[in-house]
Amino acid sequence: MTDLIKSSLLRTTTLACALATTLVATPALAADNTLTIYTYDSFAADWGPAPGIEKAFEETCNCDVQFVAADSSIGALRKIQLEGDQTKADIVLGLDTNIAEAARETGLFTEHGADTAALTLPTGAWTDNTFLPFDYSYFSFVYNKEKVEKPPASFAELNALPNDFKIVIQDPRSSTPGLGLLLWIQAAYGDQADNIWKQLAPKIVTVTKGWSDAYGLFLKDEADMVLSYTTSPAYHEIAEDDTRFAAAAFNEGHYLQIEVAAIVESSQNKELAKQFMQFLLSDTVQDIIPTTNWVYPATTTEKGLPEGFSSLHMPEKTLLIDGVEVEKSRSQWIDQWVETLAQ
Repeated sequence: MTDLIKSSLLRTTTLACALATTLVATPALAADNTLTIYTYDSFAADWGPAPGIEKAFEETCNCDVQFVAADSSIGALRKIQLEGDQTKADIVLGLDTNIAEAARETGLFTEHGADTAALTLPTGAWTDNTFLPFDYSYFSFVYNKEKVEKPPASFAELNALPNDFKIVIQDPRSSTPGLGLLLWIQAAYGDQADNIWKQLAPKIVTVTKGWSDAYGLFLKDEADMVLSYTTSPAYHEIAEDDTRFAAAAFNEGHYLQIEVAAIVESSQNKELAKQFMQFLLSDTVQDIIPTTNWVYPATTTEKGLPEGFSSLHMPEKTLLIDGVEVEKSRSQWIDQWVETLAQ
């Protein structure tokens, strides 16, 4: 089992398991020098970014950093919502811009206070004072070059393939990549999105709860392509010395995912939390991100990207729907998606 699958298998554990996660710190300690960060499982895993970030920040802050894992970033948000003002979280880390507006509307988060001048995102300057970006990537379909010699270059080409060409995707109700695909098609096709889904439906092997189940099925040859990221092949090349995998380049463009962090309003450690938020943008953290989370860092560091990232497909056209519009229409788009796939 590859580390990439290990790092994401945890995303499909139940929310009940995530909620069972306990903190070793007492409430008194949490209010003094413990910084508690809710995130998704693979970020907090031994092979994820959290251990390196925790060690580096603790060397500068004279504090104790505790990462608490949920089954997904959506699960981390739900956990804070359930706990309300009684939450032990100081920070939530791993939401993306597609669900940030839903998080904002809870009223549970406050300004991050970080200097964002160093950010080098595809969207340009960042003006959101509540949600702070720390990495990004683009959604794409990943395939094995030895098994798919001529990958589709658009959704139209994918839909034109015989129905025995199979893909595996994730559920937009429980998975940020699944929601990303929904928004990708919506951004590219608008009112015609439903027609794309109707044509795509016969090729879908299954819809998984999370990314890891889907990617695992793909690696077991249960599907020809899997919904993942343009940066996923970097893992195989760098960690496994395996250059068989690639991300299909779609001429409609690719939907951007920007991951963000936010400070919880009820935190008793707001100053420490603000220090951490600024630390997220340091070269120390940003250099950890590419080969642990397997995405792009949110800043350009002195060290630069690992060599394996140079061969990745960089979309010429970036697709992104404003977060307010996503929150306004998300339920409607999901309901339409469920209805279409049920036909």
